[in-house]
Amino acid sequence: MSLKYVLDTNAWILTVESPGKIPAYVLAIISDMSNAPLGLSAISPWEVAKKVSIGKLDLSLPLRPWLVRATKQEGLTVLPLSTEVCLEANSLPGTFHRDPADQIIVATARLYKATLITSDKRILDYPHVASLWG
Repeated sequence: MSLKYVLDTNAWILTVESPGKIPAYVLAIISDMSNAPLGLSAISPWEVAKKVSIGKLDLSLPLRPWLVRATKQEGLTVLPLSTEVCLEANSLPGTFHRDPADQIIVATARLYKATLITSDKRILDYPHVASLWG
């Protein structure tokens, strides 16, 4: 599968909950169906569920219907947590922080040779993955 972009979990949440908080340039990329499909790591729904369960995230709908709706967005493809992604996540070049969800998301973008759309400064500063946020 050929992908141009992968959404970080926070960028994905914002597409559903608060698209006005996404920089206009990035929102234009996300909204342009010629950029479809946008990839989403399979770890992102887990990360959302975990944040809701520990009280770090409130959603506009209960978790299950939110996840169903959010993963069925037009032009979005949930990418599997494959053996290759797991291996890549554990051998990222250079120094990367220890958050396993971020490691998996970065590894996914790297394996698909896609640009990661993220507002996470730690990822934006990581030189071994193409990333953008406005």
